[in-house]
Amino acid sequence: MSVRQEKFAGLVQQHLAEIFQRNPELVGKQFVTISKVEVSPDLGVAKVFLSLFSKTRRTELMNLIQLNNREIRKALATKIRNQARIVPELTFIEDDSLDYVFKMEEVLKKVHAEDERKKQDKPKED
Repeated sequence: MSVRQEKFAGLVQQHLAEIFQRNPELVGKQFVTISKVEVSPDLGVAKVFLSLFSKTRRTELMNLIQLNNREIRKALATKIRNQARIVPELTFIEDDSLDYVFKMEEVLKKVHAEDERKKQDKPKED
């Protein structure tokens, strides 16, 4: 990504986070974080990667966010109208990298516990 794209992505991420905080009904009153924003070279499309902390209602929550896409984009337009000529089309994508991190932590804990158990079971040599 170019410097221009990175700056614009940061601007979009910052304002979307503020929109989600001030309008929790747009995201189903759930805790949602924006992990990353990728912007196309023409700044016309923004992929917004969301980390969802609700384990059970993820698809329902993503559908709600997609339904509110027009309102979210309109709120973004009012925020960036003096800073950008274009309001990008928003595409929301669920970011499951946090789930992967938690899964790997559990695997490492199990391996560590098994190593500790093997050390305790091993007879000491004099």
